[in-house]
Amino acid sequence: MRRKSLKEWEAYLREATVLTPEEYRELASDDRKGARALLERWEKRQEKRKLERAQYERMTMIEREWREKGYRLIAGIDEAGRGPLAGPVVSACVILPEDEPIYGINDSKQLSRAQRRHLSAVIRKHALAVSVGIATAAEIDALNIYRATKLAMKRAVLNLNVRPDFLLVDAMTVDVDLPQQSLVKGDARSLSIAAASIIAKETRDQLMEELDRRYPGYEFGRHMGYATETHLEALRRLGPCPEHRMSFAPIRTG
Repeated sequence: MRRKSLKEWEAYLREATVLTPEEYRELASDDRKGARALLERWEKRQEKRKLERAQYERMTMIEREWREKGYRLIAGIDEAGRGPLAGPVVSACVILPEDEPIYGINDSKQLSRAQRRHLSAVIRKHALAVSVGIATAAEIDALNIYRATKLAMKRAVLNLNVRPDFLLVDAMTVDVDLPQQSLVKGDARSLSIAAASIIAKETRDQLMEELDRRYPGYEFGRHMGYATETHLEALRRLGPCPEHRMSFAPIRTG
């Protein structure tokens, strides 16, 4: 029997999720340079997929519990940007499909920027609904960060193009007439909230990059408005811009 070329094996393994015992033995015993590397890469991909499936099952437990109680359109809500000295606070609301798993979703703080960008695009493509809500730096100063965050979350819910029948919210409640559950560390426990955390973080990062171009010198695209030494030095040198939160202590106290 003709043995596969390494290019044929590479193409085959790219799509295969299972190898028969005969296929595994054939590749494992192949003495050609590169055969072992192909098998090792395939095994690593399978292990990664196994971990992602296990994580998906763990992080959809809460959603499954509420679906068993009759709720179908479950929206996850999270925010990004409560701590920075500048820029808006951004909330996102995401309704994920029940029967179309999206693997790899995790708390946005556990992901690289490249991973967030990729998953943000995947979520927007496959989710039943995605929306964002924003509270500006001026609103944060007028309301305080807690109430501004709740306002951004409310706007995210109201901006959805479908009406959810249940909300899962990261450590807060939303001022809307919908049943909801507040989950401490929800972005690590609920897939829907984790998806919202990715959308909120990626949306805010893009907004801060726009502000970087509008207000050069602060390097908003580098630190996203957080109180890094680079940011504090720019504040000492330039003073605050219209996007700074004047009510926050480092700026209020000069």
